[in-house]
Amino acid sequence: MADGGQQAIDLSRYDALLFDLDGVITRTATVHAAAWKDLFDSFLERWGHEQGQPFEPFDISTDYINYVDGRRRYDGVDSFLRSRGIELPYGEASDPPDAQTVCGLGNRKNRYFVEHLAQQGVEVFDDTVELIRATRSRRGKIAVVSASENCDVILSRAGLLGLFDARVTGIEAATLHLAGKPAPDTFLKAAELLDTAPARAAVFEDAISGVQAGRAGGFGLVVGVDRRGEGKLLAENGADVVTDDLRRFLPPPAANAP
Repeated sequence: MADGGQQAIDLSRYDALLFDLDGVITRTATVHAAAWKDLFDSFLERWGHEQGQPFEPFDISTDYINYVDGRRRYDGVDSFLRSRGIELPYGEASDPPDAQTVCGLGNRKNRYFVEHLAQQGVEVFDDTVELIRATRSRRGKIAVVSASENCDVILSRAGLLGLFDARVTGIEAATLHLAGKPAPDTFLKAAELLDTAPARAAVFEDAISGVQAGRAGGFGLVVGVDRRGEGKLLAENGADVVTDDLRRFLPPPAANAP
């Protein structure tokens, strides 16, 4: 059962911690959301004009959460378009950004994201970084599991790349043909790379698709990281614990010797 309280939780029973990137480690979820809105608003306006349909903008508060958050880029494009009754050819990953295909739109979204990232930079969530460093100090294993193909670039810009024992990103998922979240495949691959059974690992996710993936993978603990006031949704979709501050997972300070 999800727990909205703030009591400390002992992570020592878990050998590995698996963290999502956007919205858990870094504040780039808002950058992604802005890039998705740029993409879909321009596409939908043009599509509505061509099809004689009214323009209904992309809604970050609902469309982003339900159809693209946490998913691989092309999966997010396809999921959202289908929610609007639009089916495009899938295309190829090499499609140019102006191609009217799922892959073309996905590549255009990436261009928007890189532009936003260059303008805004990378901010991190201090509570997560504290937990990662504390876990490393006790020799716990750490992995990042992200749908983003820009994961390494983002971590490098934030100065965090060297903190992870394993990384499973959108690049590895494509190379290894791993299904994206809400399927558990990427988290399971990270656990495998860390030589850790899922039951001995904890997943930290802020996206509905991510907590669904953690639950489907049989992980020992699924933590819903509530950055947007969506705790109830995270709990309903598989989070064992929901919190807005990962410092509650830090071990208590050692008592002073008498």
